[in-house]
Amino acid sequence: MLRKLKLKGVGPSPSLALELAVRLNVLTGDNGVGKSFLLDIAWWALTRTWASNPALPRDNAKKAVISYVLRGKTREAEAVVSTYRFSEQQWPLKAKRPAMPGIVIYARVDGGFSVWDPARNYWRSAPSLGVDDRDRPPAYHFDNQSVWSGLSVNGKRACEGLIRDWVSWQKGNDPEFHLLAQVLEALSVPEEPLKVGPPQRVRLGEGYDTPTIATSYGTVPITHASAGVRRAVALAYLLVWAWREHRLASELQRRRPDHRLVLLIDEPETHLHPKWQRLFVPAVLQAVKALRESESAETQLITSTHAPLVLASLEPLFDPQQDDLLHLEVQGGRVELRSGMWAKQGDADAWLTSDVFNLEQARSRPAEIAIEAAEAFMRGDREALSEGLRTREQIDEELRRLLPAHDPFWARWLVSRSPRGRRRG
Repeated sequence: MLRKLKLKGVGPSPSLALELAVRLNVLTGDNGVGKSFLLDIAWWALTRTWASNPALPRDNAKKAVISYVLRGKTREAEAVVSTYRFSEQQWPLKAKRPAMPGIVIYARVDGGFSVWDPARNYWRSAPSLGVDDRDRPPAYHFDNQSVWSGLSVNGKRACEGLIRDWVSWQKGNDPEFHLLAQVLEALSVPEEPLKVGPPQRVRLGEGYDTPTIATSYGTVPITHASAGVRRAVALAYLLVWAWREHRLASELQRRRPDHRLVLLIDEPETHLHPKWQRLFVPAVLQAVKALRESESAETQLITSTHAPLVLASLEPLFDPQQDDLLHLEVQGGRVELRSGMWAKQGDADAWLTSDVFNLEQARSRPAEIAIEAAEAFMRGDREALSEGLRTREQIDEELRRLLPAHDPFWARWLVSRSPRGRRRG
């Protein structure tokens, strides 16, 4: 598992260091502060390959360094340090056998996925292990299309894709199909469970069947499902596919399969309705349990989010002994990271006004301005009043335009409008 990351001269800050919890790590912060960047760095540290474009040094950096620490099967490995070579435009790593983190899956926000398998991608040349395979891919990178239609690497068909594998597993009544059904059920909400329907031919001229989802309003081809459902289904499939292929590769190599998994998810709330958002991350942890055959198996989840409902959903299971919330924010013209910020808020509105999201109120901006003006008026702070919201009548009219009749702020404002309230003012 990934334990430590330290950056200097690269990323959104001149220097940044973080320690990661053993189970759940949640990255929060405004747009542009580096959450996705840290997930890319985490993937590189775990797999020694880039999921997309390699990281580049900061414009004014004369030296750029990335160091990290992994915990292998038995102990924490020594720190690995890579100093960027400007002449070669790359991050070099020593040619020695790295610590093995287990299976690594990265769900990117663009709908693509990356998979690293210790049985299929680990160490192309290791004489002591009898490995000398220069054609072995460093990882498997799926774009949004190849997840569904399949992936070829170095001229070999590495993955048949969700559509063909799903139908094949279903028609063969394979264990993978039942496992997929369990994972899909875990990733869905009770009101709209992702239940598997019968495969069906969708378009004239296609020579294959397409998986379907059975819904309360009919059977829907998976290719026609909503964007949120397709992302959840793609994640379920990649979990099962990676687990299955790792076991098969381990069997061919006469080695025990690895039960460890590191899962990176960038913005799990993407395309999801709020009722899915508040269940999805706990459901991912539950879905992973369906894959594991050993109670001692380890899972580390590193995820970024902008959604208060995602954080609210974690309150029942968050354990500071094995989980952490890592918050990125701009202070003094540079990005700083604060760890150990977890504190139960109770609901999504409270999360929005917490230090994590730092909103004054969980409202529209015009409503927030009107209420701030009303509060300034009630405390007699006329200098804080803005143009157009200087009189009681102007503020009252704006509040009536913006707030519903049942808004709790009305109680305070109406009291201030009463004759008794005016005498006190």
